[in-house]
Amino acid sequence: MLTRLFRRWRPTWPDLLLSLAVTVAGLVESFGRQGLGYDQIENPTPMAVGAILSGVLLLFRRTFPMTALLALTVLGFAVQRMTNAEYYAAWHLYSTLILLHGVASAAELRSRRGIAGLGCLLIAYGHLQTLRHVDVPEVLITAIFVGVAYTSGILLRRQMDRTTRLARHSTRLEMEREERARWAVAEERARIARELHDIVSHNVSLMTLHVGGVRRMLGDGQERERTLLLGVEQAGRETIGELMLMLGMLRSAPQPGLDRLDELIAQVREAGPKIELRIIGTPAPLSSGLDLSAYRLVQEALTNVLKHARAANVDITIAYGPAELSILVINDGAGPDDGAARLLPDGGHGLVGMRERTEMHGGELSVGPIAGGHYRVFARFPLG
Repeated sequence: MLTRLFRRWRPTWPDLLLSLAVTVAGLVESFGRQGLGYDQIENPTPMAVGAILSGVLLLFRRTFPMTALLALTVLGFAVQRMTNAEYYAAWHLYSTLILLHGVASAAELRSRRGIAGLGCLLIAYGHLQTLRHVDVPEVLITAIFVGVAYTSGILLRRQMDRTTRLARHSTRLEMEREERARWAVAEERARIARELHDIVSHNVSLMTLHVGGVRRMLGDGQERERTLLLGVEQAGRETIGELMLMLGMLRSAPQPGLDRLDELIAQVREAGPKIELRIIGTPAPLSSGLDLSAYRLVQEALTNVLKHARAANVDITIAYGPAELSILVINDGAGPDDGAARLLPDGGHGLVGMRERTEMHGGELSVGPIAGGHYRVFARFPLG
């Protein structure tokens, strides 16, 4: 357990610099103010040891901020008792402010750790007010510094969360861009293949038919010519078959289907939401068009979840029935409003594209919020 915890502890260069700065400042204060009097240090050794230990505690400000803050408070109390100091040392105040910043940035305020961190703040601030000769201005000044340190930690935490969300959003957009690029390449290949197939196959077929026609027009004494033309005719037919095979491979660039849902879900999970997939019934072979449309519908539903709903959980159910295929996608987000739905582009993207894909196969699409604040996309495709 301890090995795993200390494996997480890797102080950064800023941690080392802060630790060194507080330690050196504490040693300078301890031995530079040695003497008798209110603002002098009669016994500098405990103060110097406290400065060194406070510097060590700062090395744990990222991994164990609350533990380090409580340990610092105990250390300050012990040094105060040993030296009978009438004011708190500079190293104690500096370390307290730094650790309070770390406590506030370690967890959201509304979480359990955040509430515990607020309790540590009150303990640390309360200890600073236990020294003698602490007047009202001193209480207010300390409260200002403590409040600024804690608030800056909260703001840093929110900025880090915002940066993380933006990074996930950027990753999702990059994935969508790559998917659109692959789709555009496949569409272009299919377009080129269709044009080549139509032109070349038509011309070769026409040549083969003409050769066959000429062969049939030959007389009985032209067996040699008939044999040559028959060879040309057979070669033409073989060429047509090879062209259909070769161009068909180019034309039929691999298109995704429901068998690739796991890959799609794995990509979307990287953007944040938790996705559960259930398959009901025995998966039946689907036509290539229906398989592609079903896949694209799930893809668009997940894309809308990321763009508009900001859902944390998504449930996908694929049900194979004897006469129909149904797809159900439910998320716990708000879902796009009617205005957003109208603004989504056509051509296979957004709610309009989902409806077109469904109706193209004689199916039905139902989209909208349901009880519990969830959002549902349901599609039914008839089979056969």
